[in-house]
Amino acid sequence: MALDMRLPTVRKTVSLSASAFDRKDLVVPGDIITSDTGFMRGHGTYVDEEKLTASVAGEVQRVDKLICVQQKRWKVETNSRLDSVLLLSSVNLPGGELRRRSAEDELTMREYLQEGDLISAEVQSVFSDGALSLHTRSLKYGKLGQGVLVQISPSLIKRQKSHFHNLPCGASVILGNNGFVWLYPTLGQQEEEAGGFYTSLEPVSLSDREVISRLRNCLLALAAHKVLLYDTSVLYCYESSLQHSVKDILKPEVMEEIVMLTQQKLLEQEG
Repeated sequence: MALDMRLPTVRKTVSLSASAFDRKDLVVPGDIITSDTGFMRGHGTYVDEEKLTASVAGEVQRVDKLICVQQKRWKVETNSRLDSVLLLSSVNLPGGELRRRSAEDELTMREYLQEGDLISAEVQSVFSDGALSLHTRSLKYGKLGQGVLVQISPSLIKRQKSHFHNLPCGASVILGNNGFVWLYPTLGQQEEEAGGFYTSLEPVSLSDREVISRLRNCLLALAAHKVLLYDTSVLYCYESSLQHSVKDILKPEVMEEIVMLTQQKLLEQEG
């Protein structure tokens, strides 16, 4: 009976160059992208011990000498099913300059917005998968400075023509349609050259902090009793709470009394 036989051959050891190890298409935070110092650092990367390292998870993009992990966009948590997208082309650059975004703009993206920043934005469009595309092209949008964020059910936010309100009590409120409410001291006119990235770091006075704290507790009281939130209801609740201290507003019996007075004022206004 005939048999086919093959003699073993000596396998050649293939040595991979350092650049082969460095080149990756998919990375997670902390992965070394390359140790070559001839590349430019793009969005989603940082330099650690002279090695270009990924700061976010994603696909490595190489354009000439520029390396970035994500495309020219930020991902934003908007209390929706998917993260929303804010493109670099959908924001005002400092100075409000309107021009095409360059590689230098991409390099400085983290100087405009970075992880942990709070922003106000407008929904520009909805993608096919349900994700939202945002924009901050108006100077009333952009990075938020000092204030307090309160998370309320989106069903309690009354839709209005404007959700930015300067209340006569000395504080302002942004009632986001996604249930995120931002309270902050009423400031003067923002500088136009800020391009929507201006944040005031001036100390907030004790009186302003007390007003914001009172408004925050009023919002929680209204939400607990399922009262729609808009500028009038918030202001009436604030006025009804003035006879109580800020910390007492959250007591169940005080909360019920304040909300009842607020609802009575709203009925009188409608009547």
